[in-house]
Amino acid sequence: MPRAGLSRDAVVAAALEFVDSAGVDGFDRLTLAAIAERTGVAVPSLYKHVTGLDEVRRGVALGAVQALRRSVDAEAVGRSGADALGAVARGIRTFARQHPGWYAAVQVAPALRAAAEASGGGWPERELAEESDGLLASLAAVLRGFGLPAEREVDAVRLLRSAVHGFVALELGGGFGLPDDLDRSFEVVVAAAVAGVERLSESA
Repeated sequence: MPRAGLSRDAVVAAALEFVDSAGVDGFDRLTLAAIAERTGVAVPSLYKHVTGLDEVRRGVALGAVQALRRSVDAEAVGRSGADALGAVARGIRTFARQHPGWYAAVQVAPALRAAAEASGGGWPERELAEESDGLLASLAAVLRGFGLPAEREVDAVRLLRSAVHGFVALELGGGFGLPDDLDRSFEVVVAAAVAGVERLSESA
């Protein structure tokens, strides 16, 4: 049956549910037809609430970025330095494993934002920009506990993101074929990230 009270928010919520349930490639598989089936309406009815799939994809990216930011902030509470970095890194990995489709949406959020800007803007361009910047600010706040000079902050954020995302992307893609313990290997990555950030803080 058609879902009562369908709105833009309800359409995006249905899209988030689909992406979250469809696995690693859930974001790539998102279509208006899939959303219509989930909401119990015909595809043309969706256009009463959204301009098209691009808008829905931006909405999904916004929700995914917000969810990851909440996770990062929760992991960082009451921690600092290496303890905070480790907790946040593990939290990002857990988020990616539990919500691989959302994690994929987070990674393409900057491109979706740029495309919206290039085409004259569109919802939720401003909100997506604010939340994406907020996520980076949350990561920067964690790394600030290492006493980083301001000019090395961006380097440290990129180091952390590259280390964690590289491991997570390989893990989600089935790129680790050897039987060795992945949790142990991830702790090596975390330790290397801590050492790298400490080195940056000493290079001031």
